[in-house]
Amino acid sequence: MMNGNIRCGIDVLPGMKIGKINGRRLGVITNPTGLTSDFRSSIEVIASLPGAELTALYACEHGIRGQLQAGKHVNDEMDPQFNVPVYSLYGANRKPSAAMLDDVDTVIFDIQDLGVRFYTYLTTLLYAMEACAEHDKSLLVLDRPNPLGGERCEGGLLEPGYESMIGGWQIPITTGMTIGEFALMANELRGTNCDLEIIPLEGWHRTMDYQDTGLPWILPSPNIPTMDTVRLYSGTCFFEGTNLSEGRGTTRPFEWIGAPWLNGDELAKAFNNYEMPGVHAHPMFMTPTFSKHQGEACGGVMLFVTEHKSFQAVNTGLLLLHLVSRMYPDQFQWLSPPEGRNRYFIDLLTGNEDVRKRIHEAEGLQQIQQQWSQDALRWREMRAPYLLYGEAP
Repeated sequence: MMNGNIRCGIDVLPGMKIGKINGRRLGVITNPTGLTSDFRSSIEVIASLPGAELTALYACEHGIRGQLQAGKHVNDEMDPQFNVPVYSLYGANRKPSAAMLDDVDTVIFDIQDLGVRFYTYLTTLLYAMEACAEHDKSLLVLDRPNPLGGERCEGGLLEPGYESMIGGWQIPITTGMTIGEFALMANELRGTNCDLEIIPLEGWHRTMDYQDTGLPWILPSPNIPTMDTVRLYSGTCFFEGTNLSEGRGTTRPFEWIGAPWLNGDELAKAFNNYEMPGVHAHPMFMTPTFSKHQGEACGGVMLFVTEHKSFQAVNTGLLLLHLVSRMYPDQFQWLSPPEGRNRYFIDLLTGNEDVRKRIHEAEGLQQIQQQWSQDALRWREMRAPYLLYGEAP
């Protein structure tokens, strides 16, 4: 075990007597992050629980083995090791159907989330909760640390009408909650009322940085390889909704942004002049090997988090959007809505149309930041009754 003080839900589970496990048929929603702290597969641990039977697995975005790139269709399959069906929750179905739950009494959710609204695992959990309530199944959430800590709440609340797979509920961009706390809150405030139980963490507190847990960082998706990526993702992901590369196809996804027409020296200088806390921009060329601007040399900036406690990822992303949209008005573009849809992708990421319509204005940046700061304060009050963990003892 890498750290004797921090135990995730899957570490705690085998030593507990739980009615939702004993004599039950179990289905597991997981991916490669479903590991014990000594690197045992959660599926293996759950399959070996006495008095229970593993009967199904469920794959969210990126697949049960985490090998698929963002947005790729996930197919149903049979798991060769455990000889159970793997049902896709990122294909024709996003919510488990009655047929998918036929041979299951209890669904277990064990995935390392980022605590970020547009990272799709939160929405997958919301759908799973709804399905369990609709089909009279129990849900067991095995808790894991929020890698951003338990205090970071940033970004505006998603507005009704902008729900999607990258935003399933009216929450801010970063929640400041563990996946278990989020499930408790959503179950009550959304009126889902599924038969929910959380297996809590042991030894974790809200102000703990992920690197202090001693737990290994396992990629939750192909483009979130390191904690540097995690810290920047909630701000630089905005560029998914633009014609700039957000670093996919490079060795630094979400740590670098760029385009063939962008002057990295100019952008880095303009950004650094704002003296944003805890971050520095450095000009750098990259040539993406896939995704936007594949095979093209792109000027851009690499972001370095110099002090993660004071760093504000969401405000950093907003500032970069503001600067690029003003410095390159003829080249910068928002990606158009996909065929058959009426929402811009940037609107789904940010939760409404304000950023798209106002970020280029001199006063737009400040007004959006002020509104989002108020939203985050409101969220802190809303989430307070559902927090399971305190600050450092």
